[in-house]
This record gives sequence, structure tokens and C-alpha cells, in this order.
Amino acid sequence: MEPKAKPIGYLLNRTDEALTRVMDGTLGEFGLTRVAWQVLNVVRDGDGATADAEVLSTLSANADVPTLTAAVDTVLAGGWASRPAPGRLALTPDGARRLTEVAAQVAAFRTRSVEGITTDEYRTTVRVLERMIENLEGPRP
Repeated sequence: MEPKAKPIGYLLNRTDEALTRVMDGTLGEFGLTRVAWQVLNVVRDGDGATADAEVLSTLSANADVPTLTAAVDTVLAGGWASRPAPGRLALTPDGARRLTEVAAQVAAFRTRSVEGITTDEYRTTVRVLERMIENLEGPRP
């Protein structure tokens, strides 16, 4: 008899917890967490001075507002980002340099997280998850 499959919600929660735990461990030596690193990426990809509201909106699926606000405080206190204007964030030169240094660790983390998963399996998983999101967030018939 085949064992009963675990519910997808359980597996998604466990996956997110594992990703966060390992990423936090990977970035901890740099004074970052997964969420703080995500904040830096939004700021880096912005137009030079990213609004706090844009950071919160972009990362709203990744963490709640208090967690995101704490991450913003962390990158400011660590000198990774600055406030060129009230309510706006910009990557500092030191932050840009340090983010480049972190990239090798993040690449190793990503490689580890998909070990044994083929490109087709990964793409299928992403498509299935996107479809589930559409099913649940889209209009109900």
C-alpha cells in the first residue's frame, strides 16, 4: 500500500521554512537575513531611490509589514542602504559591494536547493504553483 501524500500546504510551509532557515544561516555571517537580502534586491533593482511603499508592496507575499520594516532597519543600520530622501531607500556603495560578495553564497544556496531536480521538474513545479495561485486568487465562477 502506498503511503498517503502529505497535503501541499504542509509541504509549501516546510519548504519555505527550510529555505528561510538555510538562507538565514548562509547570510548570517554578513549580518543579513533572507528578508533583508530581498529588501536589498528590490532597492538595487529600483530607480536609484526606491520608495519604502514599493519595497513593502513587492515583498508583501514574502513577509508581514513588521518583518519587512525590521529588515529595512537592518539594512540601514548595517550601512547597506541609505535614505536619500524621507521614505526612500538607496543602495550605498558599500552595500552594492557587499551584495556582490554575498552573490556567491546565494548562488551556492540556490544550487543546493535544487540538487537532484531536473530543469523540467523545476519548470513543472513552478507552473503548477502559479496555476494554484491563479485558481485561488482569481475570480470564482
